[in-house]
Order: sequence, then C-alpha cells, then structure tokens
Amino acid sequence: MQTGGTNTVKPALDRKVFVPTFILVVAISAALVLAPRLMGPLVDAALIAVTGYFGWLYLLAGAASVAGLLWLAFGRYGRVKLGAAEEEMEFSTPSWVAMMFTAGIGIGITNWAFVEPIYHLHSPPWGLQPGSPLAAEWAHVYAQFHWSMIPWAIYALMSIPIAYALYVRREGLCRISSSSRGLLGRRSDGWLGTAIDVLVILGIIGGTSTSLGLGLPLVSGLVSECLGVPDTPLLRAMVLIIWTAIFGTSVYLGLNRGIRVLADFNAVLALIALVFVFIAGPSMFILNISTNSIGLMFDNLFRMSFWMDPVSSSGFPEDWTIFYWAWWIAYAPFVGLFVARISRGRTIRQVLLGQVIWGSLGCMAFFAVWGGYAIELDMSGSVDVAGLLETSGIPAAVVAVVGSLPGGTLTMFVFTVLCVIFLATTLDSAAYVLASISTKDLGGNADPARWNRFAWAFALAILSVGLITAGGVEAVQTSTIVAALPLIPVLIILQWSLFKWLQEDYGEALRPTSYAIEHGEDGSREVRRL
Repeated sequence: MQTGGTNTVKPALDRKVFVPTFILVVAISAALVLAPRLMGPLVDAALIAVTGYFGWLYLLAGAASVAGLLWLAFGRYGRVKLGAAEEEMEFSTPSWVAMMFTAGIGIGITNWAFVEPIYHLHSPPWGLQPGSPLAAEWAHVYAQFHWSMIPWAIYALMSIPIAYALYVRREGLCRISSSSRGLLGRRSDGWLGTAIDVLVILGIIGGTSTSLGLGLPLVSGLVSECLGVPDTPLLRAMVLIIWTAIFGTSVYLGLNRGIRVLADFNAVLALIALVFVFIAGPSMFILNISTNSIGLMFDNLFRMSFWMDPVSSSGFPEDWTIFYWAWWIAYAPFVGLFVARISRGRTIRQVLLGQVIWGSLGCMAFFAVWGGYAIELDMSGSVDVAGLLETSGIPAAVVAVVGSLPGGTLTMFVFTVLCVIFLATTLDSAAYVLASISTKDLGGNADPARWNRFAWAFALAILSVGLITAGGVEAVQTSTIVAALPLIPVLIILQWSLFKWLQEDYGEALRPTSYAIEHGEDGSREVRRL
C-alpha cells in the first residue's frame, strides 16, 4: 500500500482486471446475439425476482444514503480536505459541477424529462384516476423525485471513500477495491478486490452501452426530422460514427483539454434549451405546477421514499421507484470514481453537498420545465404525447414535443446537438473511468494511457451496435438492474472502510475547523489544521 510520497511507478495495464472483464463482456454479448429468445426470458425472470424479493432493500438503501450523507457532511469529518493542506481545487466550481452533472445524468434528461411525467399521468400512483388533474400534479412531482435527492446522495456517498483513498491515503489505484482497503486490508489486492473491480466494470459497461442503445434511436429520430430523410439503419450508423468520434476524441484528449471542455459546452447549451422551453412554453403553468410540486414533494417525501404498495400491489413502486433506485446504485461506482477523480482540493462537505444540491436542482429544473410543458401539451390535446408513447415509443414522442416548439428546424437542430453532447459527456467519462480501473499504479494526479481510454470508447460503441442489432438493449438494461443488488454490500464496505480510515487518521482530534493530512518524505502522516 502506498501511504505517502509521489507515485513514481509507471502506470501499466492490469491484466487480471482487464482480461476477465473482456471475456465476460464478449460471452454476454455473444449469448444475446446468438440466443436472444433464450436470454430474454431469463433476464426478465431475474428482474422480477430481484424487484419482487428485494425491492424493500433498494428503498432502504436509498433512504440510508441520505441519512449517511447528512451525518458525514455535517459531522466532525465534514471539513476534512481531500488533498494536501496546500492543494487548491483542481477544477473551478462551474466546471466541476458541469462535469459531475453531465457524467451522472447524460442523455437521461433529454430522453425522460418530456415523457416520464406523461407515463405517470396516465398510470398514476396512489390509485388516482388516470388523466385527472390530481394525477397531473403527482406526475409532475414524482418525475422530479425520481431524479433528485436520493439518486445524488447514492452517487455522492460512493465518491467520498474513493477520493479519500486517492488524495489523503495516497493509494496508487483509482478503483473501488483500493478504496475498500480500510476494511479489507490486504484482501483488496487479492481475488476479492479483483472480483469487486470486475463487477464494477461490468456494471459500467452495461449501463453506458444501454444508454447509448437507448439514446441512438432518439438522436436518429431528431436528425431524420431535421433533414427530412427516413430514419434508416444507415442513418443510425452515421450518427453512431459521429458520436463515437466526438466522445472518443474527448476522452483521448483527457480531463482538462477534452472532457472538461465538452462538459462546459454541454452545460451552457442545456441551460439555453431549458430557458427557451420555459419562455416559449406555458410559463405561468410551469411556475404554478412547479411551486405546487415543491410542496407535494416535501410534504410526502417519507411516504414516497418508503412506499411499497403491499396491499393493492399496483406495480408502480416496482416499475418506477425501485427500478430507479437499482439503476442509480448500478451507476454509482462509475459516477463515484469519476467525481472522486475531479474533486481533489475540496472538503468532504463540499463534495457531498455540491453533488446533492447542484445535481438535484439541475434535474428538478429540467423535469419541472420540460415535464410541465409536456403535461400541458397532452392535457390540452395539442400533442397526443401518451398516444405516441404507446404506439411509436419514446423517440417519436420526444420528436413531437420538440417539434411543437417555435423555431422549427433550428430548434430541432439545437436539441439534436444537445442530445449528442449529453451522451458524449457521459460516455467519455465512462471510458476514462474504465481505463483507470484497468490500469495499475495509477495515482490521483495521473491519467490512464490514451490508447487505453480510446480503446474503451471504441469498445462501448461496438458493443452498443451489437446490442442494437440483436435487439438486446432491454436485456442488458435489465441485467444492469440485477447487478445492482451485489453492489449494495460494496457501498457498505466503502463507507465502513472510510470510517475506519477517518478514525485512524484523525481520531478525536477534530474540532469545528478544517484539517488535512500532511505527508512527510518518509511516508509518515500528520494532521494539520488549515
């Protein structure tokens, strides 16, 4: 274990993580391609078993994440600095927020913000009448609930142990197993640590390739509408090539020259699109229903967080809340690793509250404005959003909603670019993290090899092509949710490891002030008041 000093060992490919992961990915992809009819029912049965028998565990894990975050952020360890005493923040707060937000959400905003409230409007919770005014109110608030505080709390708690291992304990590896060393000790270097890293990589690959598979039809539909050409496989192939070139170039250039620049541009364009829909749409309706949703959410936060519907068994919690919580847990290692890598120089409190506050506000703003606009279109009859969802799917519904905005082709083009950049910022972050996990002796100040980063970007694109061709995107999405179950113990191991490290490093020394660990040339550590 590296406890101090500067990492002088040259980073190299870690074959014991890289090789088994690729073998498993190839095997899973081959099974989906060669036997989709066999694999589909098996994966669906696994999803039903996991959500049916362990749904309560996902809800409790979400609530526990919020409780743990509040304790850590406002407790005596909240002022601990993730870095040396003299280190400044590596990235400005706007760039940090942009990278954190775009990595954690990606194309999910443009894919779901217009349509999730419509699903809830016509299949509402609490036994409400579909399409009723009360169903519309709950549709608006539930979409925001699913994308705000609890998801970002899960992400944030994952990022702190990793950042602490990188910048305080000076671990030589940017991976989950190294961040578990406080609890696992030397076992983190053995088969147990390798198993954790392989599981994390599989979750990242499954989640991000699924996002690409779901996002590609949306973007090709928007491009088809912009250019007035049919949405053919050739068009989708061209879109995928351009997409791969964008996020492949970004991840090849690295954090500062590629990923940060693309995330900054993404954030600005997204803000412009958000404001445009608010101004062009029913502004007063959006303001009124958003204000109403704030009250509903805070008044019913505990009810929504723990609602299992055990008597009526409507299926709403399993189809939405439990599904989402499992999805966020599956994505948490990727987001946690990436946010940890960009958070050097910040305190634990700054990282935790920054993710929860900015992430929640960002998601709530998009779902409030875009979701409110879609609800008004559907209820007024201007656009049959629900009908399009049922007959043609999400891409057609989103295209119709965007097409109803003023600006015609220009508006459609801006939203197309936004979708492309949103997913590109997620995929370049994912490729960077995958390359980091599969590299040994990689400290917090180093980047994995460029060929490694680009290879993962290319692999994500190729895997997505195979999944789309085989019709296996939904199966892999379901597999990701099932894979989230063993990641719950991983979350617990990380928090336990962090707590043991904090106790070992600081003990009872902390008072209401800021502290950091000072590293000596001999590898010693000393608590220093800032």
